[in-house]
Amino acid sequence: MEQGSIPSPHILIFPAQGQGHVNATLKLAELLSLAGFKITFINFQYVHERLVRNTDVEARFSKYHGFQFKTIPVCRPDDPQRTERWRKLSVKSKPIFKRMVIESKPTVNYIIGDGVLGFVHDVAVEIGIPAIQMHCLSACSFWTFFSIPDVVAAHQLPIKGIPTIICHPFLNDLFIPFNCITYGSNLLKLKGKEDMDRLITKVPGMETFLRCRDLPAGFCQVSDISDPNLFFITNEIRKSQALIINTFEELEGPILSQIRTRYSKIYTIGPLHEHLKTKLRSIGKQELYSSSNSLWKVDGTCITWLDNQPSQSVLYVSFGSSTIVTRDQLMEFWYGLVNSKKKFLWVIRPESVINQDGDNLGEIPEELQEGGKERGYVVKWAPQEEVLAHKAIGGFLTHSGWNSTLESIAAGVPMICWPYFGDQQVNSRYVSEIWKLGLDMKDVCDRRVVEKMVNDLMVDRREEYVKSTARMQELARKSVSEDGSSSCCLNRLIEDIRLMNKKAYASDNDKDNLSR
Repeated sequence: MEQGSIPSPHILIFPAQGQGHVNATLKLAELLSLAGFKITFINFQYVHERLVRNTDVEARFSKYHGFQFKTIPVCRPDDPQRTERWRKLSVKSKPIFKRMVIESKPTVNYIIGDGVLGFVHDVAVEIGIPAIQMHCLSACSFWTFFSIPDVVAAHQLPIKGIPTIICHPFLNDLFIPFNCITYGSNLLKLKGKEDMDRLITKVPGMETFLRCRDLPAGFCQVSDISDPNLFFITNEIRKSQALIINTFEELEGPILSQIRTRYSKIYTIGPLHEHLKTKLRSIGKQELYSSSNSLWKVDGTCITWLDNQPSQSVLYVSFGSSTIVTRDQLMEFWYGLVNSKKKFLWVIRPESVINQDGDNLGEIPEELQEGGKERGYVVKWAPQEEVLAHKAIGGFLTHSGWNSTLESIAAGVPMICWPYFGDQQVNSRYVSEIWKLGLDMKDVCDRRVVEKMVNDLMVDRREEYVKSTARMQELARKSVSEDGSSSCCLNRLIEDIRLMNKKAYASDNDKDNLSR
């Protein structure tokens, strides 16, 4: 789409490698395509190969004029230390990315880089192209990472008794931390419980409820302040002066107010999946919506199974795309679910289960596949948005990834949170303590606790959780309506990009006139 004689802006978008990052950023890319912008979406090559193998993503985006996918070659350093691997990734990827930007046709007018890929913003500054960070984290998680220097200065870190975090070999592609003991029941034996329950009072807005155990695991839960992981995310997210965040004002308003004391421009445009559906519906093209931006093959048979279950009778269980559990932990969940006597749909990625030596089991244990068919249904990967929106779903046992949390909120489904690492720890605290949308089961993996929490969520305390989730669901939907807070923020982002493009175009014309 052209505005007078000014070409439409060409925006380059670059997400991090994880499933949640790619999914959310693709939805943003589609919203900007609907505004008439030309989009180049860059993926790491191995990520794009998986995306193409498991979805129709290229055919879907071919409908948008000027949209193109490009890839950066595989740059996967094998250093066992996570931050060192990220540093090497940046060193190898930065010159390739810089050359792509410089040689791009048409010329890149604007860059949206994932908040954890600091080198993307560095390149934009070096070349002189306007850029902004896209954050697939919650605002509360972002603010926790941002505030870590103040927490350290106040001597509220380190934490006593934190075990060593290493990169697990099965997750090398996604750079996910894995504790060699594993998070869960064994972790409490290593962590000093009193220290883990100690309040962190130097994250503004969270002084009364954020504990050591709620800090991002694998990054901020450290026993030594010289740990290179501690400031890694903080250093990356502080590079930009403006932010796009996949959240909405009505959910995280108090913390967004804190963030605005440091950032003059924040565009809250979430929940992105709900925003995109609403936008397509408003222009009569809802049939174009597809929720599948999956790096795994989706098993749709679970929807047929759900169709035959009573309303709100099924607990959906999924720990996302990165969580690794031991076989013992898996069986604790299994017995807890079976003993609760509630029906469940459980997503278990085969590569997500290991034995106590850290070796991948390769397949889902046979007793899980065969033993619970009367009450449960197990798949390797599910169409999560469709599952959560299904009338049979009454609750969600989740790892508290931000996409999953927002999808659950938008569907009005209460949660049991079992966070694994990173932002998930903060998210789960907010779900239970602040938003009252469910229960937090962090640092525990015990069949009796699982059974009790499932019954609390699905029966004993169901009325209170249904009431609070229904209220937040309505606020989420209003935020992406025509005059809603997220819709207005998206419109402001679009207009700001157009204004920058207009000014750049005028400046280039002035330079051409002077050179004549």
